[in-house]
Amino acid sequence: MICQKPQPARCSGSNCAMVNWQVDQPIFLNIDAVKLEARCWGAPPNEANTIVLLHEGLGCVDLWRDFPEQLAERMSMGVFAYSRQGYGKSDPCQLPRSIDYMTNEAVDVLPKVLDAIGFRQGSLLGHSDGASIAAIHAGKVKDARVKQIVLMAPHFFTEPMGLASIRAASEAYNDGDLKSKLARYHENVDYAFLGWNGAWLDPEFEHWNIEDVLPGIDIPILAIQGEGDQYGTAAQIDVIGEKASGPVKRNILSDCGHSPHIDQIEMVLGLVGAFVGANVVDIYDID
Repeated sequence: MICQKPQPARCSGSNCAMVNWQVDQPIFLNIDAVKLEARCWGAPPNEANTIVLLHEGLGCVDLWRDFPEQLAERMSMGVFAYSRQGYGKSDPCQLPRSIDYMTNEAVDVLPKVLDAIGFRQGSLLGHSDGASIAAIHAGKVKDARVKQIVLMAPHFFTEPMGLASIRAASEAYNDGDLKSKLARYHENVDYAFLGWNGAWLDPEFEHWNIEDVLPGIDIPILAIQGEGDQYGTAAQIDVIGEKASGPVKRNILSDCGHSPHIDQIEMVLGLVGAFVGANVVDIYDID
């Protein structure tokens, strides 16, 4: 399966098969003839607001662990997660990935995924690469159905310490047990790891920067960063407050690394609950 950049378009006809919302059961979307693994929790989009989860650079549906279920219960909303191409049980992607792979996902793929699940109104919640994808989508696509975004450990530019951690991950994959650990979750583990690691360690990626999307974001943003995040500093969320057009809530969590929803799950559930609850728009009338 070759990962090709699709043309910007809404999901319709043969481009996309509508998904049947089945709670906590493995399901698959068909987006531009690419099979994407997905899972749903809570109420479907025609009954409640939906929170769409966008995973990190080595993540997938299963690596969210029990966070989606707890989030759905806490919020009384629907929660949807999918594994991007190359991850989990989704179709593999040709390597190497282009260095603008996050923009491609945000602009060309995510809109079709939202249409495929019948998304009507709600939030994007992204972690790491997924947070960058959420920000790009909010700043460039500006889908009126998305009322707020939650960004956990986002990347807006590269930092030397982050790149050093990614080089260390490469050593752990090639010489340690990281590959065997990831293989428990990714059917095509080399596509998952090398697609991410190879793009970030491309010499051109050192100059990667998506700060220009921030002025286009005029909806509320909740930004969360772990104090001990090995892939990025607080500068990654400071720039959100400096450049975004909408209101920003900034949170640095102590005793927390790169995965706040794992390291500080109760804190994150509380922050997301208060933020989304305060900004949620009353559920629409359903025809």
